[in-house]
Amino acid sequence: MDFKLTEEQQMIRDTIRDFAENEVKPGVAERDKNSEFPYELLKKLGEMGFLGVLVPEEYGGSNLDNLSYAIIIEELARVDPALAVTVSVHNSVACYPIVVWGTEEQKKKYLPKMASGEWIGAFSLTEPQAGSDAANQKTKAIKKGNKYILNGTKAWCTNGPVAEVLVVVAQTDPSKGAKGISAFIVEKNFKGIKAGKVEDKMGLRASKTSEIILEDCEVPEENLLGGEGMGYKVALTVLGSSRISIGAQALGIAQGAFEEAVKYSKVREAFSQPICNFQAISFMIADMATKIEAARNLVYYAAYKKDEGKEKIAKYSSMAKMYASDIANEVVAKAVQIHGGYGYSKEYPVERFFRDARVTTIYEGTNEIQRIVIARELMREE
Repeated sequence: MDFKLTEEQQMIRDTIRDFAENEVKPGVAERDKNSEFPYELLKKLGEMGFLGVLVPEEYGGSNLDNLSYAIIIEELARVDPALAVTVSVHNSVACYPIVVWGTEEQKKKYLPKMASGEWIGAFSLTEPQAGSDAANQKTKAIKKGNKYILNGTKAWCTNGPVAEVLVVVAQTDPSKGAKGISAFIVEKNFKGIKAGKVEDKMGLRASKTSEIILEDCEVPEENLLGGEGMGYKVALTVLGSSRISIGAQALGIAQGAFEEAVKYSKVREAFSQPICNFQAISFMIADMATKIEAARNLVYYAAYKKDEGKEKIAKYSSMAKMYASDIANEVVAKAVQIHGGYGYSKEYPVERFFRDARVTTIYEGTNEIQRIVIARELMREE
């Protein structure tokens, strides 16, 4: 399928690419080195309308299509994957569940501040024992009067330490299993919530990831999201959609590493000629380019199917996330190889891309889980 971009989509790509090259790129290595969260960049992205991408205009958002959103994440990840995942999580799993499942009062209260970037959002589902087995929630939410009291510990919460508002999933009726799980909108100033251990990660170091500790956390009943027992459905719906943005992030990483490899291969000489002249290198570059293009078509097609809205997208989003992240890891490995010893040095961006790419096969559902999702969806079609 030919994904010819509209004039608006091309303008969005040009705008975000210009921002990434001129505003993001100059400090990316330093932010990675110091694990420095990009507050100022997020403020600017909010002013540009890129923190409310999927939010309707009536709530202060940009209300863009999913293909435009994928392009935004791809272009940010091409330069700074840590910033890209921060933006992705905020849009896909913090704003979007409120857009889809929120009451009118919840939308009016939270979405304008989140879309402007005044409030950064997070999504808290994973627990120490509930990663791929997301239904195995131990965090409890007990109704007391006009409040829910939440107790438990969440793990691997991206944006957790910096978020003003979190969508938190907890058990309201353990006897019902997945159907006894509910979702809540929790503000960081609510009594009983705090960020725990901040993870010292291999990659995406400028993105903040932490535990979320809930100790008799008091959540008003009006902050229940989607009704009691709907939490697991909220999570699956949101994750099924957000996997497109993770695919876009992986795609951007692959593209960024590829460009660095091509550039290096043209200036690095061996035996009196640029190494790009050697068949071993040129074939590597040809394979990288081909697989990136295939990944781009899968990611864009999943976004197109989401925009079309005519059928379930779980199969397409899982394919896009799985393939793009697998390819990203393959491409960055080859980019490091093309750089030789210099690829192992922090002096060159491919070292950072190599570290940043690894987690894309793990979060938002491991690629093993994606294969299960794809297979199940295919069996249902028979």
